[in-house]
Amino acid sequence: MKCRISFDNRTMTVQLFGEIDHHSARLIREQTDRLIHQKKPRELRLDFSSVSFMDSSGIGLIMGRYRMMGLYGGYLKAVNVPRELEKLMLLSGLGTLDIIENERQEMTSDSY
Repeated sequence: MKCRISFDNRTMTVQLFGEIDHHSARLIREQTDRLIHQKKPRELRLDFSSVSFMDSSGIGLIMGRYRMMGLYGGYLKAVNVPRELEKLMLLSGLGTLDIIENERQEMTSDSY
């Protein structure tokens, strides 16, 4: 798992690649936590557009960064989440936090 981290004003974007499992989640957590402590961004955007697989370690990664950003007075958004991962996130309860942000058009029952 690789990630690319960029900053734009007070927004930190973490572009995630590949699979998020226990090992890769730990590496991502270490990198992002260090930069959050140093830079104290107002917004953390986790970009899932290039993630092919995620297990419960990914949910833990999101929840931990969500709490951390709250401690600094900021917020987290999970963006460009593939449908399969979005289902996992919603089943885990992340939907209640209103952090999932997708730009794709959602299908309605009228679209069938």
